[in-house]
Amino acid sequence: MAPLPAQLLAGASANGKLGVMVCGHGSRNRLAVEEFAQLAIGLQQRLPHLPVAYGYLEFARPILRDGLDQLRQQGVEHVLAVPGMLFAAGHAKNDIPSVLNTYAAESGLRIDYGRELGVDRKMIEAAGARIRGALQQADAAAAAAGEPAVPLHDTLLVVVGRGSSDPDANSNVSKVTRMLVEGFGFGWGETLYSGVTFPLVEPGLRHVVKLGFRRIVVFPYFLFSGVLVSRIRLHSERVAADHPAVDFVQAPYLGDHPLVIDTFHERVEEVVRGDTQMNCSLCKYRAQVLGFEAEVGDPQRSHHHHVEGLIESCTLCERECTGACQPDGVPIPLGSGQGHSHSYSHSQGEGPAEAPGPAHSHVHGPEQTEHGPVHDHAHHQGQPHDHSHTRYPHADHPLGPRSLTAAPPAKGDPAVSPTPGTQEIHGA
Repeated sequence: MAPLPAQLLAGASANGKLGVMVCGHGSRNRLAVEEFAQLAIGLQQRLPHLPVAYGYLEFARPILRDGLDQLRQQGVEHVLAVPGMLFAAGHAKNDIPSVLNTYAAESGLRIDYGRELGVDRKMIEAAGARIRGALQQADAAAAAAGEPAVPLHDTLLVVVGRGSSDPDANSNVSKVTRMLVEGFGFGWGETLYSGVTFPLVEPGLRHVVKLGFRRIVVFPYFLFSGVLVSRIRLHSERVAADHPAVDFVQAPYLGDHPLVIDTFHERVEEVVRGDTQMNCSLCKYRAQVLGFEAEVGDPQRSHHHHVEGLIESCTLCERECTGACQPDGVPIPLGSGQGHSHSYSHSQGEGPAEAPGPAHSHVHGPEQTEHGPVHDHAHHQGQPHDHSHTRYPHADHPLGPRSLTAAPPAKGDPAVSPTPGTQEIHGA
C-alpha cells in the first residue's frame, strides 16, 4: 500500500483541520444501518489521525447534516466526503452533492467530494472472496452428503446489481460480472438487477435456468443488507423451488470486507490528493448517451430533502426484513402505500429506485470540464424542489418492473408471481 499523503498524517491541509465524511443512502432496515456504521468505524481505525463521521440521505439518523455538524464541533475546517456507493448513479451524482453543496454554502465549510467505489481491483477481490466462501460451503455440503462437487464449468454465476436509471452505473455491474466469471472460470455468467432496470431477479433467473447448468450461484453485489438483499434471496428461492434439479447457492453480499474498507481508504486519499477522476464520457448528464439524450444538462436538485432523518422502522422483524408483513412473504417495496411503507415513492418494482437525479454532482455547462471540489459546484438556492423524475425509457421492458405485475405465464414455465403494490416505474 502506498504511504499516506502527508496531509492525512498531519490531520490538516492548507484549509485547516481535516475530517472525513462517509455519505450513505439510509435504510429502514436496522441491520443495514448497523452495518454502515460498522464500516465507518472500520475506516476510522484506518485513519486514526482524522475524525470520521457518517450520515444518511434518508430513513435513518444521523442525516448528512448531522455528520457534518459533528465534524465542525470537532474543529474540522476541511471535509473529505466520500459516497458510500458502489457506483455513481443518481445518489452519488446528484442527491449527496446537492446536500453537501447546500451545507457548504450555508456554513462556509470547505467540502471536497470523492468518487464512488466503482469497478476496482480490491472490490473484485472482495467479491471473489464472498463467492469463494459460498462455493466452499456448497462443496463441503455435497461431500457430507456423499455427492461429488459440481465443477466450475458446470456452474453459472449470477451477479445481482442494485439497478439504476443510469446506464453507465448498470454497465459497471456487467463488467464486475465478467471479471468474476473469467477470474473463476465459471461456465457462464449473467447480470441481473434488483430494481428500476432489466432484467430483474425472478424473470432473469427463469431465463438463465433454461441454459441447463447444474449449479447457479446468486451473488448480490451490495454493500449492506436491506429490503433489496432480502428480496433477491426470496425471489431466488422462489425460482429454486420450481427447479429442484438445479443447485442454487446464495453467496453473501460484500459487507465490511477488509478490502472494501481498503477501497474507501483509497478514495479518501484520492480526495486529499485532488485525484478524483470520474467517468464523464459516459455520464448521461454530460454526454448524449444512446437513449438518454434528453437528460444532458439537466439541473441539479435533490429528491431527498423531504425525507431526511425520517425514522419509521418496521418492528415486525428483529433486524432484517423477512417479508413477515406480506402474504406471499416478499418484502414490500418502499412507497407502495402498504403497511409501514412510507407514502413517498421513488419507484415501485423490485425495490426502491436509485434516485434518478435529473442532475449531476457537477455543473453541466461548458465551463465545467473536470471534477473538482463540491464547494465549486452550482446549486441554486431558493428555487422550488419538485419531486418529478425523468421517466426511465425502458420502464415497460417485459423483463423489468412490469414483470412483477400479474401476467400470463410463458408456455412451459411457471408464472412470475406478482408482488403486492408493484407497478411500472415512472420515476427513475
